[in-house]
Amino acid sequence: MQHRLALVALGLFLLMTFSVNGLSSAQTADLPFPDTGEVPPSDSDGVVTSEKEGEPASADILPPDRNLAVTAISDLRDEVRLFPGHTDARMHLAQRLYLIGDLDAALDESRAAVALHPDSAKAHAQLGVVLMAKQDWKSASIELREAVRLDPDLTEAHYNLGSAYYALGNTKAAIASYRHTIELQPRFPDARYRLALLLKLTNHPQDAARLLEDAAIGGVPQAQYFLGNAYKHGQGVEKNPSLAIAWWAKAATLGYQPASEALSKLRRQALASNQPERRRQEILNAFRRYRHQLWDEYPDLIRTDPDQSLGITLLQDNRPTTGRTMLLAEAYALSESAQAELARLYEEGSGTEPAQYDDRIFLCFETTAAEGFLPAQKALVRIYAKGLGVPMNRDKALGLLKHVPKQDLRALSDELGLR
Repeated sequence: MQHRLALVALGLFLLMTFSVNGLSSAQTADLPFPDTGEVPPSDSDGVVTSEKEGEPASADILPPDRNLAVTAISDLRDEVRLFPGHTDARMHLAQRLYLIGDLDAALDESRAAVALHPDSAKAHAQLGVVLMAKQDWKSASIELREAVRLDPDLTEAHYNLGSAYYALGNTKAAIASYRHTIELQPRFPDARYRLALLLKLTNHPQDAARLLEDAAIGGVPQAQYFLGNAYKHGQGVEKNPSLAIAWWAKAATLGYQPASEALSKLRRQALASNQPERRRQEILNAFRRYRHQLWDEYPDLIRTDPDQSLGITLLQDNRPTTGRTMLLAEAYALSESAQAELARLYEEGSGTEPAQYDDRIFLCFETTAAEGFLPAQKALVRIYAKGLGVPMNRDKALGLLKHVPKQDLRALSDELGLR
């Protein structure tokens, strides 16, 4: 099974990002993580510059905007024509060509740079990166090994060599390369994330969880997601559903879709009437504990009630931006009081501000209403019935009204004129 997953990883195309000063490390092949599928790559920026002295300095034409790469290429072509032996210009041209997707031309220029300066570790590293993108893993590993031979401290070369080794099926060598990367650059969360996946794959769950946490704290959303999975299943850590929710929420905030889907699935289970009551209560309690944990980031605030809303408290403390952010976090964690306050803010605004019909609040209502959260469904009934920030739509309002319990149905129908 692991071999098949490795073959799948071999087929995934690599992308590359660029820093203002030069070519970054390539995104590495996807690494499988048992029980969850495969993991998208993470970026790591490195810098490639010429080591050769006595050459004319190349023009500073490396715009951060990738759309400007095409205009940069013509200038670099002129420089290569005027100074055909200028290694730096060749390398910069290769970078720009890669940026527009011309891998063959980028490969030619990278090879030319190595031929001009065979003792340049960074030239070999750049050629290795381009070969990785061409999925020529064997040739890439040869160039990257030469890069680390010439410069054992070249962090990005060790990092990419780990990916090349993994793609070639040499897990042991890949682990060694990632360990060396971390030794050279301890504050490299992406390398810790990659190493964690391989340690998990080789049955070292405790070490994997520790490295995943380091990477998660460092802001790698994939690591946050898989650390959440580890806490959910008790893989290398003690099982803790509320911490699973916390890490998934962090990853979701960074836009990592699998984490959003994991939270949505959990909310649906908590709100579904066909779920065993014990299971529903376990999930609801996990969300409740997560909401309590949010208070740990605000030790200056006083909580007088265990279920007091952090978002509302922050609003009362004149912190509107943070207050709304926390209200959304609590509402996605199934807080009825937070949902009610968000409904008020959506319809009325706050203080002297007019109602702004905040799109983030509307999305929260739509998401949680679809999952079965009654307060969000009731809020959407009002929004569509009154046309608050959206076109008035009585059919949608009436459709949502079907989910409202009988004890609330008549009052809401009379208030909104829905019959």
